[in-house]
Parts: sequence; C-alpha cells; structure tokens
Amino acid sequence: MTTYRWALPDLGEGMHEAEIVRWLVQEGDVVAPDQPLLEVQTDKALTEIPSPVAGRVLHLYGVPGQVVPVGTVLIEIDTAMTNSPSAIPRPLAAPAVRRRARELGVDLADVRGTGRGGRITMRDVEEAARQAATGQTAIGQAATGQTVGMSVAPSAAVEAGMGTVRQGQPPGAKAVAGSMSSEADVERVPLAGLRRVIAGRMVASKFTAPHVTGMDEADVTELVALREKLDPWAREQGIKLTYLPFVIRAVVSGLRRFPYLNASMDAEHGEILLKKRYHIGIAVDTPDGLMVPVIRDADQKSLLDLAQEVQRLSEAARSRTIALEDVQGSTFTISNVGSFGGTFATPIINPPEVAILAMGRIARRPMFGPNDEVVPRWLMALSLTFDHRVLDGGYTARFMRHVVERLEHPERLMLEL
Repeated sequence: MTTYRWALPDLGEGMHEAEIVRWLVQEGDVVAPDQPLLEVQTDKALTEIPSPVAGRVLHLYGVPGQVVPVGTVLIEIDTAMTNSPSAIPRPLAAPAVRRRARELGVDLADVRGTGRGGRITMRDVEEAARQAATGQTAIGQAATGQTVGMSVAPSAAVEAGMGTVRQGQPPGAKAVAGSMSSEADVERVPLAGLRRVIAGRMVASKFTAPHVTGMDEADVTELVALREKLDPWAREQGIKLTYLPFVIRAVVSGLRRFPYLNASMDAEHGEILLKKRYHIGIAVDTPDGLMVPVIRDADQKSLLDLAQEVQRLSEAARSRTIALEDVQGSTFTISNVGSFGGTFATPIINPPEVAILAMGRIARRPMFGPNDEVVPRWLMALSLTFDHRVLDGGYTARFMRHVVERLEHPERLMLEL
C-alpha cells in the first residue's frame, strides 16, 4: 500500500491557518485527481481543496468548525487503489463549478460540457439548472423525485449536519440550546466561518492602526446625467453601469497623485510600502458576510471594463464561486454603503491597506446657485478612513478634494483613460 498524506498548504499571502467548513468525501471513497476533498475558510475566501492524486480515502483528520494551522495533515489516500473499478471517470469541471452544481442540485454526469475538451463551465451548470426548473429536462431528479433547485427541508438540513435552521439565522450557524432556564430566551450562535474571519481581521485592524475618518460631499449632478446617458448603451452589451466604476476611476486618479494612500505599513521593519499597481478592492455584501473581491490593474481598464468586472466579481462573491486569486492583493478598498441607503460612515481599514473610502447614497437636495437662487442638485457623501501612522489629515483632505473634483467633472475622467 502506498499512502499519500495531504497537508494543508499555504493558499496565498502568508496564510497561517484555515477553518474546516465541510468534508466532501468520506473514508473509503475512491477519489480522482482534482476531485474536491473539502472546503476550508481562509482569511480571504471559502476555498475548495482538490485532490492531487487518485486513490481510496483511508483517514480524514479534523472536523467541521476546527481551525487548523498550515502544514497539518488532514487526509490520507491509498494511491495503490487507482485501478479500482469503483474509480468512475469524473466530468471535467473546475472546483468552483462543482460547488455551484452542488448548490443548484445539478448532477454533472448529466451535463454536456461546452468548454475546451468537454470541460463543464459555470454557464453549462446554470443552464442545466434553469432547464430542470422549467421542466425541460430530467436532470437533477433525485431518488425521492425532487427536482433541481428545491430548498432543502429543515429536517434534511439537520440530518446533513447543517444545524438548526431558523429564519434570519446566518448561513451555516448552529443554534446551541441553553442548559439553564435563564437562557431559555437566548440563542447562542457560534462565531464561525466567514463571520469569524471578519471578526478577527476587523479587531486586528482597529487595534493596530489608529483610525481617523474624514468626510466630504461631491456635487454629482453632471455625473448623474452622464451615467443616465451611457447606461442604455452599456445594457445593450449586457453590462449594468452603476456609479461605482466612476468612483473607482476617480480614486485611481487620486492614488496616482497621492501615492501614500496606495500603500501598506511594514511595522516590523519600520517601512512604508508604496504600491506601484492599483488593485482596487470592492466590498460586497453576501449571504455569508462581507467579502472584498479585487479589480486588478484598475488604472488600465475603461469605465465599461470596470463595470463588467464589478458585475462579474459581485455575482461570483454572492454565489460563493469566486476564485481565491480574486480576493487577494488589494491595495485600496471602496465600500458602497449608499447601496443600503447609508450616507456617511466610519469604515474600518482592510488590512494591510492604509485607507478605505465609503461612498454614500446620492441624494437630491436644494443648493444655492451662482446668483443665490435655489437649485436642485445631486450630492454624494464620501467618507475616508485612514491609518494615522502613515497619513495625516491635510494629505488625505487633498486626496478627497481631488476625488470630489473628478466626480463633479466626470468629463475629466474620460481624458484620463
């Protein structure tokens, strides 16, 4: 017997540990190369770990909810079993596609791949689910006769180890009943998964960097008119043009002029690291918690390119199909609190960055015109939190005025393509 011992690797950016979310195989299963073995939650994203070898699973180490350090052996596989008749060839599909198929209840064996070499794409899976939901195909019918896309019954969810399912409870949370009568009206929810990661990162950020928040407003009346003019054209190409791409362009313009905001602090060596590339993180609210996908080299993308990336990354984050590389390496983050109706905010810096901008809602308000007449204008609230170890109020205020000026005169953004 030849035993392969798989240990948790460093999945990027100096990761030290990860939380086991769930096992996708059991002891005794025969696995193929690239078959997903388990899901782990890192400090960046929920990640599927594929098998590097073929064989039979001998032992699984660790349980869901357990946090394990990098280098911990989690699974042993007997690679001498690769010729076992139980090793049925698996459809070609990326880990993210396999995860999406499980979420939609789609059996990949019944899906015809349209990708290179017959590989199944995300679109193939979603089309199969759509057809099943409309009764065009029998794909996904289980032994019980249930069809694809149906919700898991609470009893089935409990049997599957998902815990008590209650309306309004965070996904994946398990309710722990109180053992004392005084706790009868209290529901205990473990701090686990993405919520645990967010809590740890925010505490580390808040108690490491001295946070200061400055606020300003931009008269975006011209920007509102420009977006309304361009949006129908963008929609013809299948792209939703929001205000965020314009803000990204204005921010990148400001970062070029004020490079100390596109930086990180190396406290160990007493150095400020000025970043030469502009990788903009966009905070996305997902059912599992806040995620920050990254638009790489935002300075090299047009407004339409940025809108397309915002749309792609937001959808991938909310569907939990986002790749690990899409949530790493940001140099500056933008949070759109205005999408929830918020105005001003005091956002917490996304480490290891040194600043974060919150864009508030756009509101129509009366303003005084050049002749003291009252005119209606569209105003956008902006809040900038910065690390006072690296940045000062005067420097960041000038950065904010630069961003405001670009948003108030959007035609200048066009000249900076």
